[in-house]
Amino acid sequence: MRSASRRCAPNCRRWTTGSCEPPGRPKANPPARSAEGIPLSSQVLPLSGLRYFSHWRRAGLWGLLAVLVVGLLAALVYLAARYEASVAQAAVERDVADALSDMRSALTRNVQELQALETGQMDADAWRTAAEGLLRRHREWVRIEWRAPNLEVLSAVDTPYRKPVFERLGRGNSFPEVQQACATARRLSSHAYSASHFEPQPDGLGLELMELCLPDTEAGKLEGYVVATYSLTDLLATQIGPQMGRSQEISFTEADGTRLAMHGLAHRGTRVYTAQQLLDLTGNTMVLRMDSWRRSEPELFPNVLTALVTVMSVALVTVLVMLANDTRRRLRVEQDLADALAFRKAMEDSLVTGLRARDLQGRTTYVNPAFCQMVGFRPEELLGQGAPPPYWPPERAEEYGKRQQVRLTGGNRPPREGFESVFMRKDGTRLPVLIIEAPLINAQGLQTGWMSAVLDISEQRRVEELSRASQERLQATARLATVGEMASLLSHELNQPLAAIASYATGSMNLLQHAPPPAADLQLAMRRIAEQADRAGRVIRSVHDFVRRRDQAREVVAADALIEAVLPLVNLQARKLGVHVEVRVDAGLSPVVCDRTMVEQVVLNLARNAMQAMDEARVARPELVVRVRAAPAAEGGKRWLEFSVADCGPGIPEEIQQQLFTPFFTTKAEGMGLGLSLCRTVVEQHGSQLLFEPNQPQGTIFRFTLPAKEA
Repeated sequence: MRSASRRCAPNCRRWTTGSCEPPGRPKANPPARSAEGIPLSSQVLPLSGLRYFSHWRRAGLWGLLAVLVVGLLAALVYLAARYEASVAQAAVERDVADALSDMRSALTRNVQELQALETGQMDADAWRTAAEGLLRRHREWVRIEWRAPNLEVLSAVDTPYRKPVFERLGRGNSFPEVQQACATARRLSSHAYSASHFEPQPDGLGLELMELCLPDTEAGKLEGYVVATYSLTDLLATQIGPQMGRSQEISFTEADGTRLAMHGLAHRGTRVYTAQQLLDLTGNTMVLRMDSWRRSEPELFPNVLTALVTVMSVALVTVLVMLANDTRRRLRVEQDLADALAFRKAMEDSLVTGLRARDLQGRTTYVNPAFCQMVGFRPEELLGQGAPPPYWPPERAEEYGKRQQVRLTGGNRPPREGFESVFMRKDGTRLPVLIIEAPLINAQGLQTGWMSAVLDISEQRRVEELSRASQERLQATARLATVGEMASLLSHELNQPLAAIASYATGSMNLLQHAPPPAADLQLAMRRIAEQADRAGRVIRSVHDFVRRRDQAREVVAADALIEAVLPLVNLQARKLGVHVEVRVDAGLSPVVCDRTMVEQVVLNLARNAMQAMDEARVARPELVVRVRAAPAAEGGKRWLEFSVADCGPGIPEEIQQQLFTPFFTTKAEGMGLGLSLCRTVVEQHGSQLLFEPNQPQGTIFRFTLPAKEA
């Protein structure tokens, strides 16, 4: 390793004394001389020669390395090519062995099927039928003959897939081969094959044929022969798989290499791999030859191994080049890292969010200036501190310690949105904080502690308190507005009970003029007057309690009782307007828990609005249906009863539906626009909603639900 005294700037001159001098700078002193008076600068020449020698030595080593890498690559490519050729040759030899095995199996099956034609009980017609069936199943046979013991042809059948092959020259030219095969078969008492022979055809070509002779013996006596003529070309085409013929050429050859028949594509390319297997038949021997070819010589990278080694070699050279610049890059990276650390430190110091890091034992390992400013402690007072830290309030130290112990053991993950806590400043004051914690993971993916982001939410709490006070003032203002609404509503809602009282009073006076003194109708009328007066008082009390925001008096009331209480008033107006009123209350309903007076007023107001709508529209047969039934079960198993008021009026236009429940909005000349608004308010106080929907075929249905009494 070079010492620091030997390092110089790139633009300086190195002297034997180890000092550096920038070029162009004037010399303050004359150059130093040795004891012999020779300037020391003259001694730089040998060092320069040494540097030149070192440069050529490094260049030679790099050149030798390049030669070795190139030689290694060439050797690998050559060995890979040789290996590829051996693999291809082995594949061809394996394929020809498989093809030979398939060929022998097929010939054996053919002999077994041909034995079915040897039965002595078969007449000529039956024999011809059976032979024709065999020829249809086997394209490799071009003719099947039934010959007598003297080889006279008794019957013959030609293949249906081509013209008769012996039509031109007759059977005489091939009789020696038939005679040879049958003689061998008779001597061996088994099937035998003849040597192949060529048969010219009318199209100018010809076929290479082979005779198969099968003797027909019965009780040791020769009855005749069955002779089947093979086409060697068709035998290859039918018994060799079609996949082999696409990239290979298969042929039958004689021992001297004469090609007899061929199947497959012609040779392509310059690289051919050849394999041969001997097909030893009874009476004949042929060679099965297979030629497989490549389009060209092996590529530069014949397999993945060679390419991988080449890439690795190139990568090695690249790594060697990169190592030459490693020192320069490392210095630059160290400078960048120092800049990044300085940038991160400046960023952390500028944060207003407190950052705190703790290890798995709960000791504080890092705090930023914002956190120190938040709690009023110096970093030295916080780093290394375990539980309890000095910023925990003494009265909550035990609670915080248990929570931290559970969290450090991994049993309770903090919520991602954070949790609220209280810290204590150095002066003893408390401040609310929001803590967001996440696991602290190191470069190896292991958790080494917890990182916390601490937010001072004192200002947020002050804003929330101001918002709450403002909300209370808004609610008070809303209640004052409701007082005015209720005052207007009171005069609106008392009109009906007072009108009923006046009507009953007028009727009573009429009865007193024409009836005897103790009349029963007079008593009923007076009782109704008392009921409506009491009802008017209850309405006033309910409105008074509503304005003062008192708890509404809820009571258990039967559903039919709510309807019967307002039914006389509804019937009174219905008779005046000619409306037919129908009440449908399902049997077995549970009672409801509600403010009876206000709910009765809702039903009465909805019914009155419905009858007035039908009267204004001049409906021919006005009908009002008030129905009570059980509503579908809600979540949690709570039961509700549904009240509905349906009419057959003109319905509600779309432009009015949006403002239907708006206070002081009305379509009536004498209305105030508070009826439906009050009804919706009362229904919402019972935890429900006042809804409406079109009635079929016309009209409107208003619905709301009331909670049923639990069993």
